[in-house]
Amino acid sequence: MADETVDVLVAGSAGALAGAYTAAREGLSVALVEATDQFGGTFAYSGGGGMWYPCNPVLARAGCDDTIDDALRYYRAVVGERTPADLQETYVRGGAALIAYLEHDEHFAFKILPWPDYYSSVAGARNDGLRHIVSKAVPDSRLGRFQGLVRGPLDHERLGAAKPDLLTGGRALVGRFLAAMADNPRVAAYLETSLVELVVDDGRVVGAVVEHDGRRRSISARRGVLLAAGGFEHSTEMREQFGVPGRALDTMGAPGNVGLAHRAALAVGASTDLMDQAWWSPGLIHPDGRAAFALCFTGGIFVDKAGHRFVNESAPYDRLGREILRAMSEGCVGTRYWMVYDSRSGEQPPVMATNVSFSATAEYEAARLWVHADTIAGLAGEIGVPPGDLEETVHRFNEFARRGDDEDFGRGREHFDRAFTGGQSPLVPIDTPPYRAAAFGLSDLGTKGGLRTDVDARVLDENDQPIDGLYAAGNTMAAVSGQTYPGGGNPIGASLLFSHLAALHMARAR
Repeated sequence: MADETVDVLVAGSAGALAGAYTAAREGLSVALVEATDQFGGTFAYSGGGGMWYPCNPVLARAGCDDTIDDALRYYRAVVGERTPADLQETYVRGGAALIAYLEHDEHFAFKILPWPDYYSSVAGARNDGLRHIVSKAVPDSRLGRFQGLVRGPLDHERLGAAKPDLLTGGRALVGRFLAAMADNPRVAAYLETSLVELVVDDGRVVGAVVEHDGRRRSISARRGVLLAAGGFEHSTEMREQFGVPGRALDTMGAPGNVGLAHRAALAVGASTDLMDQAWWSPGLIHPDGRAAFALCFTGGIFVDKAGHRFVNESAPYDRLGREILRAMSEGCVGTRYWMVYDSRSGEQPPVMATNVSFSATAEYEAARLWVHADTIAGLAGEIGVPPGDLEETVHRFNEFARRGDDEDFGRGREHFDRAFTGGQSPLVPIDTPPYRAAAFGLSDLGTKGGLRTDVDARVLDENDQPIDGLYAAGNTMAAVSGQTYPGGGNPIGASLLFSHLAALHMARAR
């Protein structure tokens, strides 16, 4: 006999919150289990918390002239045949309806945060950024029984900074979902409670075993179980098992993302895809030795072991991360590589968004993560590359900057490349001594491989048949975008939508 019985059991508390909220709003009882001591998962670390939802009501009210056909043309061109066409279409079309659903509840409020699509030259791309919205900020005091329980921000967890009273970025939408459920007696929420095993009866998932403080108990779920517990980026064992490059130490994923939900689903016959994939990015190495997701580079160049450039430094972060992986696999870049820049803007590298704030310069210098020299040849000695090669690399790049065209890697030719320089060229000469270099590595926003699903987020077995009673979303689900990252807000947008669709499917079940 189960220790507790509900209609819907939800594991996770990032995009999973959309599923828990929808199920409760549709009149179902819900048990929400979160493995860590705070709600929000990796979603709560997002400084923007954006959602890529073409033609949603927020954009429509602003007069955006986008069409679903254009958005779908773009998405299909970027993702290709790597994931099912019906799954892609469900995502592109579904976001607008989800926002309309949420806006019927006064707890939710959104605004436009223009963010250009990541493949600017592909037909259908929206380079004005009008497919991207975020939640409006909300005071933590509005969260009722959940006040003080939203994870993040990163500076609080990694640098000891005080938690702000106002929830912004991803924390804002996490907070709004929690506020909307705070007074709902149909929602039971449990922190520090991990889903460790699924319970199956006659081929149907009917609940799960969860663990809290070393004790296990069972929760029966009449309508189904939704697994939206993040990826497995913090599990070194699973990263090695499935061939995910990089270190668990350098991921930006929430600490509870160790793949327990994946393992539980695999044990009952679930099929998977994309298990060697992650949402990649360059990572600025901080004094604690960890590489943290960094984007919006307004200058500088990346150089390999030979002192040569190897990438368009202004490319969208996942595309840039994949080029870094390619260079690593070819042996021209090691686990650490260098950004070379000058002193025109001071000591710090030209990075607008570090996600984990800069520490004091002296700390980077003491760890030999930031170095400088009066000459390019001297800087080459500091970072261990051939002086003549680095001098030639910098000279060639400065010529490109003078002419305004990067003949080697096309930096600045795509719209996104200029998104953080006010539309100006990102080719900034390196000519103001002392010359500087900052150490970078590989980071990720979490793994993106997971359980294969249909358009209702039902988990599929190896025969492409739904496993009755089992659903997945977020990074527990194999990413609808396949091996690409079409635009900012794609991971969060897909996570929220498929959690919502799972709950609606369970609500319709009888």
